[in-house]
Amino acid sequence: MKETLYYDGKCSLCVAEMDKLAVIKGDQLDLKDIHQLSDQLTEQEQDKMLRVLHLQRGDQWITGIDANIAAWQHTRWGWIWRVLGWPIIKPVANLVYQRWARWRYDRLYTK
Repeated sequence: MKETLYYDGKCSLCVAEMDKLAVIKGDQLDLKDIHQLSDQLTEQEQDKMLRVLHLQRGDQWITGIDANIAAWQHTRWGWIWRVLGWPIIKPVANLVYQRWARWRYDRLYTK
């Protein structure tokens, strides 16, 4: 099933990760810069998507650290990323991701 990962093209770390992912991913993952979709999204939808990663899998939306883990499953390195979903590690990984995502959003979009 084809999946699409939506990312913030104004975030230099996000772009660096997406550039790396683009080189090693399979054909079943598309990468989309949210800012390139501004004519397709309402301002509210765009703001929501800029706050955390979003991965679309059919009608299902996966967000945050889970979206990152799912995207990397389209590479040969996916097994490493699955560790972040382990029950003992996921709460910490999720907390770190949420704090980083909030800091990144505030730095780029809150004035």
